[in-house]
Order: sequence, then C-alpha cells, then structure tokens
Amino acid sequence: MKKAENIIVGISIGDLNGIGSEVVLKTFNDSRMLELCTPVIFANVKVMSFIKKTLEFETPLHGIDQLDQVVLGKVNVLNIWKEGVDLNFGKNDDAVGKYAIKSFVAATKALKENKIDVLVTAPINKYNIQSEEFKFPGHTDYLDKELEGNALMLMVQDNLRIGLLTDHVPVNEVAKHLTEKLIFQKIETIKHSLIQDFGINKPKIAVLSLNPHAGDNGIIGKEDDEIVKPALKKLFEKGTLVFGPYAADGFFGSGQYEKYDAVIATYHDQGLIPFKTLSFGNGVNYTAGLNKIRTSPDHGTAYEIAGKGIADYNSFKEAVYLAIDIYNSRNEYQEISKNPLKTKEKQL
Repeated sequence: MKKAENIIVGISIGDLNGIGSEVVLKTFNDSRMLELCTPVIFANVKVMSFIKKTLEFETPLHGIDQLDQVVLGKVNVLNIWKEGVDLNFGKNDDAVGKYAIKSFVAATKALKENKIDVLVTAPINKYNIQSEEFKFPGHTDYLDKELEGNALMLMVQDNLRIGLLTDHVPVNEVAKHLTEKLIFQKIETIKHSLIQDFGINKPKIAVLSLNPHAGDNGIIGKEDDEIVKPALKKLFEKGTLVFGPYAADGFFGSGQYEKYDAVIATYHDQGLIPFKTLSFGNGVNYTAGLNKIRTSPDHGTAYEIAGKGIADYNSFKEAVYLAIDIYNSRNEYQEISKNPLKTKEKQL
C-alpha cells in the first residue's frame, strides 16, 4: 500500500470564474494536507498564480508539464494549456467553460491510465461546458461513459449517505424511469460500494417512496405498491438488507435515517434537500459504482461570491479526505478478497 503522501490526488479545476480555484488553493494552503497526499491541479500554473495573487493566498505552486515530473509534498500544477485566460469572476463565460472541460477530460484520462490515484472535481457550470466534443449534463455522465461500472451519485457526510435512483431527470418523468431493473442495479451498486468503499460488511439500506405516504395503498399513486415494494422484497429474499419504501416526509425529521448505512431517494431533490440541510456545508458528492474514485464538493460555482476570498472550502477539503479514505478502503478490501486466510485471521 502506498504511503499517505504518495497518494496522487488529481484535481480538475472547474469553472475558473467560480469559487473552484479558491477552495482548492485554500485547502492546500494548509501544509498538513501534503502529509496526506500529493495534489496535481490540471490547469495552468500562470493562471493559478494569478488567482492566488488576486486572492492574496500563500499556497506555494509547482508548475509541471508532464505527470512524471510530479514532486511529492508539493502542490503541483500540470500545464494543460499554455495560453492565458481572461477571467471575470462571477460571470458565465463559454470560453472559460472550455478550459473547465480541458482540465476535466485530461484528469479523467490520467485517472484511467493510473497516473493519478483519485480524482476530485471542482464545480463546473453545466451550461457553458456544452460543445460538439462534450455533450454531457455534467461530470458523472461523462465518467459513467469513460470508466468501468455503473455510476451512482452518493452524497456523503460522515455516516449519512444518500444515493439516488434517478438523478438529473425532470420530476414529471421520474415515474417512467422507475423499473425493477433500475432498482436492482442501483441497490446492488450501493451495497457493493458500502462493502468495498466504506468497510461495512452487512449494510442496511433504506429506500424512500416515490409518492406521498408511500402511495397510501394506491390512493396517491400505484408505483410504490406495484414496482418498488416487489423489487425490494425480491432483493431482501436474496439476502440484501433493504427496507422500505418509507414515506419521505417524516423519515429525516424523525431521525429514522440514522438506523441505516445508506438511504436511497427516488429522485434528485427528495435526497439532496435533506442531505444539504443535515450536512451543513461539509457534504461530498461521491460517484459510487465505478472502477475509479471521484469525489467533489456538494456545491456549485457560487458566482455570487467568486473572487471575494470568502468561499467556505470545507466541502472541497472533505472531498479530498473522502477520496483518500475510499482509496485506502478499496486497497484493503482487494487485499483481503485476494487472500481469504487473511479474513479468517482478522476474525480470530
């Protein structure tokens, strides 16, 4: 297993007009972070130095042109482009969006080629990244195409983990997407992630209902009775500890979520609203289900405060911590899985 500081954390820089660069620089301004990993920012060292100077940060930057030039214990900036970039903090700019995607695509390639160990993505603007070459709603969809496995958005803050059956789907189309096959796939994905990435041997998973009051026996919709319940029953009979569907309105307020290792919401806001309310700005978006590790902060570009030096960097810092923890957990899981005797010795 690698020494902590030898874990290479690749960072895609996101929208340069947003708060991404600020939270990255603030995170690694603390030299203790370099005892946990070696960061590589996929951007341009002159641009990052300009932002650092503008925001009056002290973060030392080390420019490199190739990944084999990475220096352990330094904040490395890999020059993905050479030219300067006109920045206008807080503004939506299609030209800046192209640099966000250059950074992200290059970092993903390095992740696929094992040149970095994990990827942490700074926020992008989903509107200014679109082009003929990049037609994806965001990070997750591109990673799902480029990497092995089935991507699942899992929001994490300590022991609170909320996954989604459907993510960027309009509310009026959620019911159409809800199938037994989808439920099986998402629950198996989250179950495997809880075992492999979080070290939970027999995870307990709760599923929220699509309709209010879980449909009230079909009075407020039939999907929970006809699709969700039968699917969960089949999974439970096969040994997966999955429970529900639970009415979503009182599930979090009553603290019921604390009994489970993960909760699966049926659609985006059903899961994200309680998560962001409970996580207090320390949440992390983890893309579970893939053969590589990617995390990101749980916020967007925050144009309204960009360039002011007041952005809270805790979510980004937590994203780095979680990526490292999952990297170590996966290594340990693979080691134990390779050698059954080790598992036996651990239990004795």
